[in-house]
Amino acid sequence: MLPFLLILIFCTLGVLTGVITGLLPGLHVNNIALILLSLSGTIISSLSFLFDFGINIEFILILMCVYIISTAICHTFIGIIPSTFLGAPDEDKALSVLPAHSLLLEGKGYEAVSLSAVGSYGAILFCFALFYPLRFIIGDPLFFYDTLKEILLFVLLAVSILMIATEKSKINDFGRTGIIPSIMGILFAAIVFFISGFFGIIIFNVTVYSPIGLNSSILFPALAGLFGTPTLLMSLMTKPKIPDQIIDEPVLNKKAKISSFYSVATGSLSGIFVAIIPGITSSIGTILSLIARGESDKRQTIITLSAVNTACAFFVFIIMFIILKGRSGAALAVMDLVSVSVWKSLFLPESLVYFLIAILFSGFFSFFLTIRIGRLFARNFRRIPYFLLIKLTIFLICFLVFVFTGVVGLVVFFVGTLVGLLPILWGVRRSHCMGVLIVPIILYFI
Repeated sequence: MLPFLLILIFCTLGVLTGVITGLLPGLHVNNIALILLSLSGTIISSLSFLFDFGINIEFILILMCVYIISTAICHTFIGIIPSTFLGAPDEDKALSVLPAHSLLLEGKGYEAVSLSAVGSYGAILFCFALFYPLRFIIGDPLFFYDTLKEILLFVLLAVSILMIATEKSKINDFGRTGIIPSIMGILFAAIVFFISGFFGIIIFNVTVYSPIGLNSSILFPALAGLFGTPTLLMSLMTKPKIPDQIIDEPVLNKKAKISSFYSVATGSLSGIFVAIIPGITSSIGTILSLIARGESDKRQTIITLSAVNTACAFFVFIIMFIILKGRSGAALAVMDLVSVSVWKSLFLPESLVYFLIAILFSGFFSFFLTIRIGRLFARNFRRIPYFLLIKLTIFLICFLVFVFTGVVGLVVFFVGTLVGLLPILWGVRRSHCMGVLIVPIILYFI
């Protein structure tokens, strides 16, 4: 009974931490995982009183992993709130800004948050139904991942070409009719992709250090610059007028419910694909799922994006036991804390059982928290000093970048911000900035 109670306690603590990371743009789950990893010895010492109740060190490490997993799952739910009301997404929520902001400007910001929560929780249920059979497809006996590894270079090239070729933005400076504006939109998307790729090649040869001794990652300032601050800066410059928000639960007719299920299914499958392939992120997974499902409105786009994001967060912790690879900072931290062996038998590994409990509990809890917090934001949004809050958010991101990566990280962050402004100013998808990861990985395989 005590182990199960401890699991629920650490799940709850992780969810509450996920609320904080989700609401504060620039503060990512990976940073929390790195901090927890560096403090693991201190945490074990502080929980040593549990030894008297039959709890050993190995189980305390599992509790720490449960905390990280719950934080990661909750983060994918709550992140839609700043994406909607502040326009300050992390990379995983980058594509949600346009449709969510569109609803916000219609007074329907709460609807955007509710639809996102539906997409995320739907992905939890969908992935839970699929994870067991997928274990036999990805691993023994079909070994899909081994086959995929052999053609991974071509998969990444195909995804890159597809992402650029499906850019639908038109550069109206070259005319408002004909094929030229569309061609220029694709060309500008390619330019963003390759500039980001060149930026990625440079930063992966740069070493950053925290001035206070924290674990550092060059990706933190790079992604914060590419995806965090550009939208905030644009909000300061454009000063959008936000109407009073309507606090009504979204009503879906039968057709919309069927479409929502299709959005969750395609989004979840894309999220699983993202969890398997290195360098492919949730934003790119969303593009692939939107291509697969065909045309959709802004509401279905929000549901799809949320499903991709949460399904990826779910499956990175399953993939660990199938291919022994960590596809996120949180997953790598978990693999550093506990011994993960290949899942070969029909029965689930014991630690995976605990992790699944954490995922299901945190998903359920996060769904209702997202609805509740989204309603509070929508009801009180007009009372909040919007532009002051945006300025404070930008300051917070800069502060966190300095704390984790020092002065060199601030330089990387500044350059990343300049690159991240390009797709916004040109009107092309921001996901092309993921060239920062894809291009270096392609060059590595070549």
